[in-house]
Amino acid sequence: MSETWKALKPYALITPQTLVFLLFLVFPILMIGVVSFWEFNGYSMTPAFTLANYQGILTDVTFKTYLNTFKFLGMVWLATLLIGYPVAYFLAFHVPKLEWQILLFLVCTIPFWTSNIIRMISWVPLLGREGLVNQMFMGVGLIQQPMEFLLYSDFAVVLGMVHLYIIFMIAPIFNSLMRIERSLVTAAEDLGASGLQVFKEVILPLSAPGIAIGSIFIVTLVMGEFVTVRLMGGGQSASVGKLIQTQIGSLQYPLAAANAIVLLAVTMLIIVSILRVLDIRKEL
Repeated sequence: MSETWKALKPYALITPQTLVFLLFLVFPILMIGVVSFWEFNGYSMTPAFTLANYQGILTDVTFKTYLNTFKFLGMVWLATLLIGYPVAYFLAFHVPKLEWQILLFLVCTIPFWTSNIIRMISWVPLLGREGLVNQMFMGVGLIQQPMEFLLYSDFAVVLGMVHLYIIFMIAPIFNSLMRIERSLVTAAEDLGASGLQVFKEVILPLSAPGIAIGSIFIVTLVMGEFVTVRLMGGGQSASVGKLIQTQIGSLQYPLAAANAIVLLAVTMLIIVSILRVLDIRKEL
C-alpha cells in the first residue's frame, strides 16, 4: 500500500492544478476555437465548419486595427521600460537597506490598489479641454488654445496603459536587480571599469531576464486591452480587443471568436520570440 501511494503521490499532487488548467484555460480556448468555425447569418449562429469568419478578418480595416494595436504595444513597452528600469535600478542600488527597498517598492504599488476604471477616470479632469493641464499652460501663456490631443486620442490611450501597467515592468526588473551579486559589481569597479561599463557589461545582461518577464506581461496585457482604449480613446482609437468587444456586443460571436484565436496566436508568437532571445529560467 505504501509503495503504491508513493507511486501515485506525484500524480495526486498535480491533479488539482491540471484540472484547474484544463477547466479554466484549455477548455475555454477550445470552445472559442470551435465557435470560430460556426456560421453566422447576421442574426444567429449555426454549428458548422466554415472559414468565412477567418476570411472576414482579412480586410483593410482589421489589418489597420492590428497595426494600431502593435503601435500601442510598442509605445507602451518602450515607455514602461524607460520609466520602470530607472525606478527599479534606484530601488535596488541606491537605497541602502533592504527594509527601505521593500517599503519604497510597496509605495510604488499604492496607486494599483484602486480600480483600473477609477484610475482612468482620474485623468479626465487633468487632460480634458477644460482640464488642469490646459488651464495651467494657458495661464502661463505657453498656449493660446486648449490642446486637443491630451484626451480622447492615441496619446491618452498610451498614457493610460503606461499608468496601468508600469508596475508589471518594475516588479520583475527590481527582482532581477536584487538577485545580482554585489561582489560582481565591486570586482568590475576594482578592475577599473567605469560606471557605464559596469552597467553595460554586468548589470544590464544580468537584469535582462527581468526585462523579458516584464515585456511578456506588457504584451499579454496590451494586446487584449479594450477598456482603456474605450475610456481614454473616446471612440477615436481602435484596437483588436476593442474590435472583439464590439463584435460581441453586436452578437457576432463566430467572428469575435475568430479574431480572438488570431489575436491569441499573434500574442503567443511574440512571447515565443521573446523567450527565444532571452532565457528567463534563472528567474523562475
